[in-house]
Amino acid sequence: MQVTFKPSGVCAQKITFEKNDDGTISDIKFTGGCNGNLKAIAKLCEGMKAEEIAEKLKGNTCGFKSTSCADQLAKAVTQA
Repeated sequence: MQVTFKPSGVCAQKITFEKNDDGTISDIKFTGGCNGNLKAIAKLCEGMKAEEIAEKLKGNTCGFKSTSCADQLAKAVTQA
């Protein structure tokens, strides 16, 4: 199932990914944000279960912000 999530409080404007029947997440793409870092996060999370991604990334912050693109990905996979 293709999922599109609109993050808030971060530079990225959109997160898309596939939630597979076995609960794994694949084909993660961020629109906007820090290109290199977000490509790395997507590669590291490829094939992981939504719960694993949320556990690792939830609560991560960016600078003075109370969230980050990684934290927003955790929220996205939890909601999916």
